[in-house]
Amino acid sequence: MTRQKPEIEPQLGPEPSSLVHEDLIVGDGEEASPGAVVEVHYVGVDRETGEEFDSSWSRGESIEFPLASLIRGWQEGIPGMKVGGRRLLTCPPEWAYGPAGGGHRLSGRTLVFAIDLLGTR
Repeated sequence: MTRQKPEIEPQLGPEPSSLVHEDLIVGDGEEASPGAVVEVHYVGVDRETGEEFDSSWSRGESIEFPLASLIRGWQEGIPGMKVGGRRLLTCPPEWAYGPAGGGHRLSGRTLVFAIDLLGTR
């Protein structure tokens, strides 16, 4: 499965107060479960500006990690996805890196991720 890196435009309108997920492509493979180890390709942008802050596509390789070690938005937004799918996650600060002043450079920001699920175990 080879896809192009998705482009995410800045989002207008009121900020969401909780996690928002939208399946852009519904996969037909195995379903990711809570606590799974997942292999993904992803891009993350600031919701307001559309500025990219991280991307596995830009590094040229997918990444694998346990959901339990990730931000809340990924822990709760990836389960239920099927391999082969692409999901857009909009994560308000409490679902991402916490409120402004939280010590992370992205604290206080609402983040948007496009995630392609390549594998799960």
